Amino acid sequence: MLVFWQERLVLFAVPKTGTTAIEGFLAPRAAMILRNPPTIKHMQLTRYNRTINPLIENSGGEGFETLAVIREPVSWLSSWYRYRHREDLIGHANSTRGITFDHFVTEYLNDKPLPYAKVGKQASYVFDGDGKRETTLLSRYENQDGLIEFLEQRLNMRITLPRLNISPEIETSLSPEIEARFRRERPLEFEAWEMAL
Repeated sequence: MLVFWQERLVLFAVPKTGTTAIEGFLAPRAAMILRNPPTIKHMQLTRYNRTINPLIENSGGEGFETLAVIREPVSWLSSWYRYRHREDLIGHANSTRGITFDHFVTEYLNDKPLPYAKVGKQASYVFDGDGKRETTLLSRYENQDGLIEFLEQRLNMRITLPRLNISPEIETSLSPEIEARFRRERPLEFEAWEMAL
């Protein structure tokens, strides 16, 4: 998470949406960098509202906007699946080796998924506990040019991003039945992406 004080902008670090590269490039420009541990770096909306936002407001910060990058939900899960398919995770509880993408998504939909499918929800960066949208700005991962253009204008700087945390290229097709279940059981995931520009 990055906080840009002068520009009144908070950038959430939504996993698997390219924000690691953005944060790496923009960190020297930020007033506040929340990088470690990962639970702080990837702080979701409810915790931000409980901890960081009051700190900002009590320090005289007004009119801050929040920005989250949201990826198409099936693509987002595909990226997680492929990322956890890496060689260095073989034998680890987070490894997706030997597991189909259908099985991974099915496990993700469980109330208490196994470690390899415990990846959180993008919607938790957008909506409060009652399903009300609170994040001000949403950008689609698939619209990197639009995101960069917005950040360049808002921060008044040129941005050239490296590619980081690239997932291995493997086949990930989801059966229509599992995709329909995903859409039915996690509608806020799709709603968040549809709201993004």
